[in-house]
Parts: sequence; C-alpha cells; structure tokens
Amino acid sequence: MNTAAQTTLQQSRTIDRLIEGVATSDGAGVKLTRVLAGKLQYRLDPFLMLDAFASDDPDDYIAGFPDHPHRGFETVTYMLSGRMRHRDSAGHEGWLENGGVQWMTAGRGVIHSEIPEQKDGVMEGFQLWLNLPAQSKMMQPWYKDFASRDIPEYTTGDNVTVRVIAGSSNGVKGAVTRETTEPLYLDIHMPAGSAFSTSLPATHNAFLYVYRGAIRVGDTPVPSSRMGILSNAPEADGVTLTATEEARLILVAGKPLKEPIVQYGPFVMNTQEEIHQALDDFRSGHFA
Repeated sequence: MNTAAQTTLQQSRTIDRLIEGVATSDGAGVKLTRVLAGKLQYRLDPFLMLDAFASDDPDDYIAGFPDHPHRGFETVTYMLSGRMRHRDSAGHEGWLENGGVQWMTAGRGVIHSEIPEQKDGVMEGFQLWLNLPAQSKMMQPWYKDFASRDIPEYTTGDNVTVRVIAGSSNGVKGAVTRETTEPLYLDIHMPAGSAFSTSLPATHNAFLYVYRGAIRVGDTPVPSSRMGILSNAPEADGVTLTATEEARLILVAGKPLKEPIVQYGPFVMNTQEEIHQALDDFRSGHFA
C-alpha cells in the first residue's frame, strides 16, 4: 500500500443536497436501496444509477440477478462482502468477491447474470451505472474482473485509507480510466476525527455516499446511508471531508456528457427510436 500526501485545496466543494435512497428490489427479488435514478440522472450526468445492497439474510439476495440484457452504458459492481458469479452472452465468466470490482461495458448489447455463490453470511456492495457517449453506445461489449489485490490503495498522514477504483487521487492512479467521462471512484475509510482532501475537476459532477459512520463536508453533516450531492461551484478545486466518527464512504465524480438520456429499463440510449431498435434487436437475438 502506498502512502500519499494529500492535495492542498484552495476551496472545497460543499453539499448541495442530501438524498435518502428508496428501498426496492430487483432481479429475482434482491432487496436493495436505489440511491441514484430518474430525476437525478441529468444532475449527476454521466451517472445513471447507484444501488446499494447489504444484508446477512440469504432470503434478501440468494436468487440473485438471472439473465437480463443491457445496452448503451457501463456497469460497475463493487463487492464489499460476499461472492457472486458473473456469466454473459459474450462468453465471459468470472467471480466477484470481497473487495473486488466487476466492470462491464454493455455497448451494443449483452445478456448477463449475477448469481450469489454463497448460502449464508453478508452480501454487501454497490452497482453504479455509467453512461456511454453517443458515439460509443454501439461499441463491442467488454468485461473485466478486478480482484481486491488489483485495486490500488494508499494511506494518508491522517491514517485515511483510500481504494482507487477509477480515475486518480492524490497522485495514485486507479484500476480503470475512461477518456470521455473521466470517472473517479474512491472507497474511503476514515478514522474518527480524521480529514481527507482530494482534487476534483471543476467540470465534473460529483457525489458521495456514506455507508458506515458519519462525516461532515464544511458545516454540513452527512449521516450513514445518505448521498451527498456536491456543489458545482467553479471556484472549488476539490473536496475536504471530516469524519465525525469512524466512517466509510464512496466518492464518485465524472465529466458530464450533456447528451439526451432516454432510458427504458436496462437500455439507455439518446433517442426513443434507438430504444425501439434495442428492443427489436434483443427480441430477435442480435445481442452479443
């Protein structure tokens, strides 16, 4: 694990608003909290959805997510605890387990399944949907598993541990980079009383989600199980967080595409006509 010096910021972003997720279920009845969807898609462009799941009751997750299609975006699944098997119609198969990440580019279309490979214990993690630009929506599907050991980490002088899934933070480059949307995805573990700063491009939309403990951004407290949407003040060059108790959170940022978003379930395109075509292609077996 690297040790990194924190960026000295001129001005931190603040919390624009707090969001409480909505309890729902997906797949074959997996219970989860939908934190980002619908009306927030333009505000947090290029991110389309964030689901958080956490349960030690197998009835909440055991049926998993049987075969289902995607087109037009990327899925990023981060497993904090648990074990899940991925299979898709492009011939990919892999494991996703404690601390690992599955990054899948659906592109022109893929059908996949995500099925738990455990009968008890805790299953906890996140799935983030990252939009693709119009010119890339019909690209060839792509998939990669990253084991926990493949995710770069660093610690700060305040003993904050940061896992860099995508982008770069305080000079440490993450496991994945994307040229157009430039996503940053950090998992941050903060001791009580610690502070953490990282730079963020002024062009990027950004949010954080606290999944353990509580933090503060400026004068605004962010409790557990809340999303904090960060302000887009052009003079701010990053964000500074303070842990009011031992805390864990994800910090996500990306460059907006500023394109129309037309979603029909697992298909996200730019026009209604493209959605109709996606449905036709799926029904006629033209996905990968």
